[in-house]
Amino acid sequence: MKGAATLATTFVLLLVVATASLCIGRYPIPFHELSDFFLSSFNTADATCHSVACSILAHIRLPRLGAALLTGAALSVSGASYQAVFRNPLVSPGILGALSGAGFGAALGIILNVPQWMIGASAFAGSTLAVVLGTGIARLSGDSSVLMLIFGGLVSNALFTALLSILKYLADPDSQLPDIVFWLLGTLSRVTPETLSLVTIPMICAMAVLCIMGRYLDALSMGDDEARSLGVPVRLVRNLVVTLATLLCALTVSMTGIIGWVGLVIPHIARLLVGPGNRLVLPMSALTGAIFLTFSDDLARNLSAAEIPVGIMTELSGVILFLLLLPRVKTSLRGNWR
Repeated sequence: MKGAATLATTFVLLLVVATASLCIGRYPIPFHELSDFFLSSFNTADATCHSVACSILAHIRLPRLGAALLTGAALSVSGASYQAVFRNPLVSPGILGALSGAGFGAALGIILNVPQWMIGASAFAGSTLAVVLGTGIARLSGDSSVLMLIFGGLVSNALFTALLSILKYLADPDSQLPDIVFWLLGTLSRVTPETLSLVTIPMICAMAVLCIMGRYLDALSMGDDEARSLGVPVRLVRNLVVTLATLLCALTVSMTGIIGWVGLVIPHIARLLVGPGNRLVLPMSALTGAIFLTFSDDLARNLSAAEIPVGIMTELSGVILFLLLLPRVKTSLRGNWR
């Protein structure tokens, strides 16, 4: 009951943060204009905008807010799932090489001068390829244990990081290299309604399935033998969770670039709020991650005259939060996660 109340309170806080995010910016929008916009959208079939505020909300802030909510929630759920499967509180969504693979794919798309939407698709393909390589190395070893999956991820990470360095070395320093660097920093400014519409349904479905599987993740967190004794098909559940968590990671990176620390830090905050059980940790991670990234994006676009890439803001705030959570992480390493 306490956990449900905490979830409900966090959801209300999310609504407040999202509403504030729509109102603040270089063109402040009063709350009554925001409410008029939503009322007119519900009451009028014709969605044509006749005011500056309407155009800003419809074409800029709503898609950007949607991307922040989805990306923050997806990265947090992905990180919490990885931490449960690998029984390690220091695991992040990039452990199997998804981030470095996505960086390589995006850089390759930029060097080949493909259209913007193909850069996202190339990042998704690179991310998927890196994870397939990492898991393939574990399978080739004949050992599908967690340790071999981590080893395969390390190899894949190293390979695609090296390939990315080669592309950066070969890129035109005046045009292509700045684009690659800016993309790797992570930003929500290039998200379009079309891109958002493509990724929304698969991301929501993947997060919903992972949240439903919280009971199985609780069993996996106790160890493979204990999970089998409870009737959990360990290999099937682990592969499904890794696949869905990687899909979330790849979709977010293809849409926004690399945004770090969300998947590592937010699950720890969720555990502080609702306890260690994954049935509550996963939905709480989704809500908390959405709040965190929306707030970080608000800071990124309002702190200075030029917009700061949101990936920089999440890294700065993530380091501070991680230091504050360090006693909790040490306890986890000595306790149930060992």
